[in-house]
Amino acid sequence: MEGSYIIITGEKESFLIRVLIKKIEDAGIPCRYVPYTVDALNAALDGACLVVLYMESGFVQGGRVMHFLLDRLSEKGLQFVPIGEENDIRYMLDNVPGDLMYRTFTRPVDNEKFAETVTELYNKIAAGEFRKTIMIVDDDPNFMSVVRDWLKADYKVAMVNSGLQAIKWLGKNRADLILLDYEMPITTGPQVLEMLRGDSETRDIPVMFLTGRNDKESVMKVLELKPEGYFLKTIEKTELLEKLSEFFICHRN
Repeated sequence: MEGSYIIITGEKESFLIRVLIKKIEDAGIPCRYVPYTVDALNAALDGACLVVLYMESGFVQGGRVMHFLLDRLSEKGLQFVPIGEENDIRYMLDNVPGDLMYRTFTRPVDNEKFAETVTELYNKIAAGEFRKTIMIVDDDPNFMSVVRDWLKADYKVAMVNSGLQAIKWLGKNRADLILLDYEMPITTGPQVLEMLRGDSETRDIPVMFLTGRNDKESVMKVLELKPEGYFLKTIEKTELLEKLSEFFICHRN
């Protein structure tokens, strides 16, 4: 997985934080202390898969560092586990989006339960359980293979070569986003979108069209169908990944 270690952050590396780090490392999971500052967190988050926030007595709720941490967690699709006194945990529950927090712990911490919870979450992350699923529907296998290679490090990717195959796949599976070729033979992209929107099981799945045409008339025809968006097939990898990341940040559950 992209993130390979757990961060425990707090205003100081206390004895209790070192105990928790030891518990995690005893479970075979890399873990490190990171000071609770913008610079330190910014330098460490790219390699992290989970953040534990340890709030000592007198911890300042909110503030610049907290806003930075929450923004980066949302941007990277990471979760965190806050530990603190009852008033700290109440503040988190009242002010932080629930999907960012895997679980909360009130001090004093049950170290065994904490280690069990963190290990469970780490294993789920390693297995890819929290990755978004993107289905690509396109009759060009070469194009699909390229896009899959671009996406597979960050997403679960399913590929089908026709609208009917897409409907069949969705009968047994769930996608968080569909990248749909606008110009397919037999059943076109617009026809597939119509079928998806006509079924209560699939009508709410976001769809973005893939198109090879960028003239005004063609673009207007695509937009008339009101998809979540569209991508030109000439798009570069970096731009595609950025646009998808932005989409999922804006559509967090």
